[in-house]
Amino acid sequence: MRLIATLAAVAALAAAMPTAAQTGRGTTQGGAIEGRVDRLEREMRAVQRKVFPGGAGQTIEPQIIPPQQPQTAPGLPATSVVADLNARVSAMESQLSQMTGQIEQSQYRVRQLEEAFNAYKRSTDARLKVLESGAAPAETEEPVTGATRPGPARPAVGGPATPAVSVERPKSDDPAEDGYVYGYRLWQAKQYDKAIPELRTVVQKYPKHRRASYSQNLLGRALLDQGKPALAATAFFESYQKMPNGERAPDSLYYLAQALVKMKKPASEVCKVYDELTQVYGDRLSEAMKMDVATGRSASKCK
Repeated sequence: MRLIATLAAVAALAAAMPTAAQTGRGTTQGGAIEGRVDRLEREMRAVQRKVFPGGAGQTIEPQIIPPQQPQTAPGLPATSVVADLNARVSAMESQLSQMTGQIEQSQYRVRQLEEAFNAYKRSTDARLKVLESGAAPAETEEPVTGATRPGPARPAVGGPATPAVSVERPKSDDPAEDGYVYGYRLWQAKQYDKAIPELRTVVQKYPKHRRASYSQNLLGRALLDQGKPALAATAFFESYQKMPNGERAPDSLYYLAQALVKMKKPASEVCKVYDELTQVYGDRLSEAMKMDVATGRSASKCK
């Protein structure tokens, strides 16, 4: 009986040792503990063979059974929970970055639309004020291509000009500048008969001056306002042909198309002028002019 009790104690110790080996002092001592347990199991089986040489299932089972270790179900991911969380956070950060880029692009497009709409609104408001006051829109004396552009040509009025108003001729050290400003003031006062020769003089005497492009364009506008679209078309074409790099060359092409419409030329000729304007000066056109060109192309049914 004492031997049987001893065997039972040894069996219980052998069964309990694997659990202690897993939950004990850590991985550094796990190998040594497992070796000791294996040795005890071998010794216990050797003692059992001596006590029960016939076997027949008469071995001693331990009374203390270690708890079963949980087993991972087949098919579950082998990665740890922390690794899974890191992967999910990385995916969310990538999606957030993509969404941020899309939002920034949308905001940029909205800003572009707002700027185009504001330019169109300013241009429309100015024209409405002109119509309400009954006055003709005045052309600015500063370069306007790429910023703001003078309003469309005033309707051809024909007949005598408005009664003369005293117009002062400027005096400075730049005769070309003075000649253009004086011609501009005459045109603004609707004194076309005086403005036209003054503007022609600036172009002829100072062809290399920056105001030559201004004067040639305004010459065409004065002729157009005077009810002479054929002469105006010639002036606009010469402005583009002789001074293609001039500051008012794009404006001259635009008004050339308007003069052709006044002459009742085929829509195909008008559309060619609009095409030339867009192809040559597309990057220099202001938003207001782009809208005017689009309106003109639509009116002439350009493709």
